[in-house]
Amino acid sequence: MELFPAIDLRAGRCVRLHQGDFDRETVYGGDPVARALAFEAAGARWVHVVDLDAARRTGSNAAIVTAIAGAVRVPVQTGGGVRDASLLDAGLARVVVGSAAVDDPAGVRRLVTDHPGRVAVGLDHRDGEVRTRGWEHGSGAKVADLVQELAWPGLAAFVITDISRDATMAGPDLDGLAAVSAATEIPVIASGGIGSLDDIRAVADTGVAGVIVGKAIYERRFSVAEAVAACAR
Repeated sequence: MELFPAIDLRAGRCVRLHQGDFDRETVYGGDPVARALAFEAAGARWVHVVDLDAARRTGSNAAIVTAIAGAVRVPVQTGGGVRDASLLDAGLARVVVGSAAVDDPAGVRRLVTDHPGRVAVGLDHRDGEVRTRGWEHGSGAKVADLVQELAWPGLAAFVITDISRDATMAGPDLDGLAAVSAATEIPVIASGGIGSLDDIRAVADTGVAGVIVGKAIYERRFSVAEAVAACAR
C-alpha cells in the first residue's frame, strides 16, 4: 500500500479542515513547498495536494501546486477544482477530479482517455452520499454506484474520502473501504480518519492501494517514515 502524505492549501497556507468545515480550520504553516520537500526527505514516494480554494471556487493555489511539483522529485497528485488537463500539462503526475466527475462524466471520461493512468476520480462522501464543490453540495449519488459507473479504462484510481472522519483522527471506515475495494477493479486510495499506525495497518487489510494521511502527521502522532514502513509491511 502506498502512503500519500497530504498538503491542503487555503490562501497559500497548509491547513486542515475538521470534517470538511471551512469554519473549523487549523493552520500548519505557510511554506507548502518546504513541507513537500520534508515529506520527500522522510521517504514518501508520493505527495498529495488539495487546493481547497479551487474546490470551493473561491480562488486558486495553482501556482503553489505547480511549484511543489517542480520542487520535489517524487510524483505529485493534486485535486480541488480540477476540470481539465492544465495541471497535467504543468507537470503534475496525476490529477484527482471530484465535482466534474459527477457534473460532467462524459467530459471526465475524455480526460481519462486522453491521459491514461494520470487521472483519478475523487468521491468525497457523508454517509455514502457524494458531496461536491468543496464538500458543500449534496449530489444525491452514492459511492457504491459511482465506483461502478465511473470505472473507465485508463482511470488511475478512486480517491474515497469519508468527510465525517476527515481530520478527526478517530479511525477510518474499514467496512466501507473494504466494500468499495471489493466492488471495483480500479485501485482505491483511502482518506479520512487516520490517527495511528494501527489505523494504517488496518486500512491495508481492506485491500486498498493507498492511504492519504494529513493531520496525524502534522500533530506528530507518527512520522512519515513510520507511516511508510506501516504501509510497506
